[in-house]
Amino acid sequence: MNDILPDQTPVWQFLETTVKSVLGAYGYSEIRMPIVEQTDLFKRSIGEVTDIVEKEMYTFDDRNGESLTLRPEGTASCVRAGEEHGLLFNQAQRLWYQGPMFRYEKPQKGRYRQFHQIGVETFGMASADIDAEVIMLSARLWKQLGILDAVTLQLNSLGSNEARAEYKDALVEYLSARKEQLDEDSQRRLATNPLRILDSKDQGTQALLNDAPELADYLDQDSREHFADLCEMLDQAGIKYEINPRLVRGLDYYCKTVFEWVTDKLGAQGTVCAGGRYDGLVKQLGGRPTPAVGFAMGVERLILLLETLEVVPETVKQPFDLYLAAEQKGLQKRLMVLADQLRDQIPCMRIRVHCSGLKNISSKARQTGAAWVVLVREENDSLLANLWYNSEPSYDVQEQQLIELLQQQWQA
Repeated sequence: MNDILPDQTPVWQFLETTVKSVLGAYGYSEIRMPIVEQTDLFKRSIGEVTDIVEKEMYTFDDRNGESLTLRPEGTASCVRAGEEHGLLFNQAQRLWYQGPMFRYEKPQKGRYRQFHQIGVETFGMASADIDAEVIMLSARLWKQLGILDAVTLQLNSLGSNEARAEYKDALVEYLSARKEQLDEDSQRRLATNPLRILDSKDQGTQALLNDAPELADYLDQDSREHFADLCEMLDQAGIKYEINPRLVRGLDYYCKTVFEWVTDKLGAQGTVCAGGRYDGLVKQLGGRPTPAVGFAMGVERLILLLETLEVVPETVKQPFDLYLAAEQKGLQKRLMVLADQLRDQIPCMRIRVHCSGLKNISSKARQTGAAWVVLVREENDSLLANLWYNSEPSYDVQEQQLIELLQQQWQA
């Protein structure tokens, strides 16, 4: 678990602001859930034999002996909240959330035990157009962030629960006859979660899968038509994709559409966004049958990608726009008032006032990284301002306008 320091938070805010803007353009509403839930919620939704539940959850008993868990993902909590507050049955909902998640994993670059996700969940819409919308939404976000060319969309269909169960039996039969050739982790998954073997990173296991049964051969007709409709809409929208027949998700509740946005710019940590359809989850958690589709993106990994590609605007990294300091004694009180008057006149301007005496003002001003620095002094009851640039400011105010505003407020 790590701290996010002041020099890092502007990039986080840039990402979060862009996400909010795109989601707002699509009419999505924010929901905020607690970070602690009853443990049974995740066992019932994620699946007791998944790696998350078996190895990675932070679970503890409270003072009443009730088992609680720090949320390892957001979908189950969102479903629980929607069902609890009557948001789901016979309604169409488009929701999003952001916040910390917790998994006991081996820490590495772009992956921490407390990590942050932005999630999108939709409910009450069964046709492929909503699948297309959440993918188009994510593509628009990548375009806004300047990373669309660095990510690739991978698609697959898991089919219905019945079709997937039939395929799972065929896959287990094929792999059981070759169990000794599987890597150790895949051998364990063969008895618990065999579909995850398709996602194995072991080269020997992947070679063995080349002759394994294909999930596409077991899809039901409805799933085939649903997937064809999705692909057609993405084609019409000009969104490029790759069909990955081995793409599965690590959570048990997915069906039909699954997708990932992946990149080759971050080494092993290649997935920046993943999701799919989970039509059975609401019923599984005690609600009535409700179609649903969504995705989650890892904030730390996206931040890493933005910085690796150097696409964060320089103005985002500026802590503030104007550094204002007095070069003479006796002016500080008036300078504080002047700064607040400027904030009234130019609400978008971020202003810091020098409050550390008269020593080393120029060097301290430069160290702050402010776009503009203004040093003021008074002669014959008039304000004299010495202005210089560190970089281009992020607001549309000309130098002369700023000086005139300062002088007008000073005289007032």
